[in-house]
Amino acid sequence: MIDLSLQSRMNTILFHDLGEIEYGKAWDLQEKLMQKGLQIKAERHNHPTKEIELRTQNFLLFCKHPSVYTLGKSGHMENLLVSDSRLKELQVSFYKTNRGGDITYHGPGQIVGYPILDLEYFFTDLGKYMRSLEEVIIRVLKSYDIEAGRLPGSTGVWLDAGTPRARKICAMGVRCSRWITIHGFALNVNTDLKYFDYIVPCGIKDKSVTSLALELGQIVDEDEVANRLKYEFSQVFEAKIVTYNKLFDED
Repeated sequence: MIDLSLQSRMNTILFHDLGEIEYGKAWDLQEKLMQKGLQIKAERHNHPTKEIELRTQNFLLFCKHPSVYTLGKSGHMENLLVSDSRLKELQVSFYKTNRGGDITYHGPGQIVGYPILDLEYFFTDLGKYMRSLEEVIIRVLKSYDIEAGRLPGSTGVWLDAGTPRARKICAMGVRCSRWITIHGFALNVNTDLKYFDYIVPCGIKDKSVTSLALELGQIVDEDEVANRLKYEFSQVFEAKIVTYNKLFDED
């Protein structure tokens, strides 16, 4: 499926833009890439002299999803505030997932990033990984003259954190197995925020959400945001990001 010779250095991350893709298909792809990595790691453990040939690859996938609510493995169904019939009326899908965190919304106008990284090539510290993802977003927002930060005890990126006006602009949740990660972050760019009214976002009551467009008072070029995300990701993770367009073998 994937040419392992493409990654000659451990600090290379292969970037692929999936475009608009149904959530389940993107999740399935992540799982397949994770399983491929786990197989390589198991084989490397059994054949330690072949470490160079059996190097796992690192990916950064960007995409946009049709409207969907996703519930993390530690989430609570009561944070979904509407019935199944209302979901159908809203034309919003729903998935229970294996990522961390509670419930969130994905939809048009949002940039979703799925890093599939082998953290053994970076750092084996999941907390540091989450803070690093947050740092990427914080830097991107700063490039738009928006000061963002962290809210203690709440993963993600916030504006006016620690004040009554605290509002989340980027949600995060991951899964990690043998230091290989899937899932990731969702940055609200031009997102229609009304869909957050039907959930308790991330299970946190009395906190609102926002978007880049709302904060700037204008529609934002999503391609430009994506480019800034890639750049800051490469800086924070000290990696070279290489565009890789052939993610699948052709039938």
